[in-house]
Amino acid sequence: MRPVRGAGNRARGHSAPAPFGDPFGNSFGRTPARPAGGGRSNGLLAATWVRSRATVGLAVATIGPRSAAMADLQDELHTTAEAGELDGAGAGAEVGAGADDGGRGGADGEAVADPLVRARALLAGHPVADGCSGLARALRHLPWYDLESGESAVDTDLPRLREGHVGALFCSLHLPGGPVGERAVGATLEQLDLVKTVVEAHPEGLRMAYTAAEATDARHCGRVAVLLGPADAAALDDSLGILRALHTLGLRALTLSGTSWAGEDGLTRFGEEVVREMNRVGVVADLSGASDATFRQVLTLSRAPVLCTRSAARALRPHPANLPDDGLVGLGAAKGLCLVPLAAGQTGPSVRDVADHLDHVRALAGPECVGLSGTYDSGAAHPRDLPDVSGYPRLVAELLDRGWPETDLALLTWGNVQRVLRTADFTARAARQRREPSTARIAELDGQGPEAPVQQAQRQNGRPAGSA
Repeated sequence: MRPVRGAGNRARGHSAPAPFGDPFGNSFGRTPARPAGGGRSNGLLAATWVRSRATVGLAVATIGPRSAAMADLQDELHTTAEAGELDGAGAGAEVGAGADDGGRGGADGEAVADPLVRARALLAGHPVADGCSGLARALRHLPWYDLESGESAVDTDLPRLREGHVGALFCSLHLPGGPVGERAVGATLEQLDLVKTVVEAHPEGLRMAYTAAEATDARHCGRVAVLLGPADAAALDDSLGILRALHTLGLRALTLSGTSWAGEDGLTRFGEEVVREMNRVGVVADLSGASDATFRQVLTLSRAPVLCTRSAARALRPHPANLPDDGLVGLGAAKGLCLVPLAAGQTGPSVRDVADHLDHVRALAGPECVGLSGTYDSGAAHPRDLPDVSGYPRLVAELLDRGWPETDLALLTWGNVQRVLRTADFTARAARQRREPSTARIAELDGQGPEAPVQQAQRQNGRPAGSA
């Protein structure tokens, strides 16, 4: 039974509240007086008051002058192990203790022999932000699925996301078969709608996020933050208006390849305008699969950090989407982010192969420019011991064995993606103060688009372009 505020003072015959600290009106420096009367009801009241006083003393010693109700709520929250892990307090203390004594933990000072235990402790405070997931496309082909209880038909479900300590997931909107024009726009919108539908159907495990702060909030609430992107550049249908509309719907990353304005020869004038408008609205450029010319131009032009959502080291394994060493150095100088994929075709068939790529990218680009990209449910084969999203602790354990500091691992799993999102948002807010929405059209800047065939025919007939 919760005591009534001020009951202790009234029992002692005091009408004024106590001078300090007790939310029930008691003074902590005074020995409690026995309630008057000696009857059974007074004895019960005294016992209740003494128990209440002890509870309040403990609460005040813990949280200062908060109310007893808030103290009860605080106690309930901190008795749950999950709450401590999600907000990083419990996990941070555990990981920090291991770091201070050279990887030793526990009251008896015994060494923690299993690096997997240390990996799970670290990931509890710094979960994985997975840079590319094909879950939406995989679910589209299933007549029925259950992500809450577990779904064997895909690599990603809630039990395995929790086991792998995944805190954020970029859901790819890439399109199979490469549709163009209006078909690409419609297909991208359908993918986007499916992601939101899946998230709404699993409110206890997933939550949409559009900023770094919202991703952090979702993590603290025990949800996996779901972000939209990357999408194909073809989804713009050469329209900056469609870019702004997709951003309004939640798109946060766009792959700059496979279009006339971002091809093998680099960016055209319209392509440069696309990058500037992406900076203005807050859509991050994804350069995985972009040509070398486009890669260099975007690094120079973009004011916001860029992503490579599925790129490893080309020096270790030749693959079109992997980056050469000079590209990794340039990406590091621009404070971009290389998300190394857990794809056997790009990194190799084992956990050690993936770790080799992470070592290489970290050495050339810097620890603040490397992250992780599961590429699960995208159709790619995955290394042994990393068959699905539950395998991240095994990868982190391998890196701990190699001597990675926990500060670098915290950047790898969570911090670097947060930095890119925050910087892109800050850049966008600043750009919107200086720049109005662009109304440029590809026909005006590049001489392409619906008007181009007409203009070409007019030139072939000897008439000036634009004449009737």
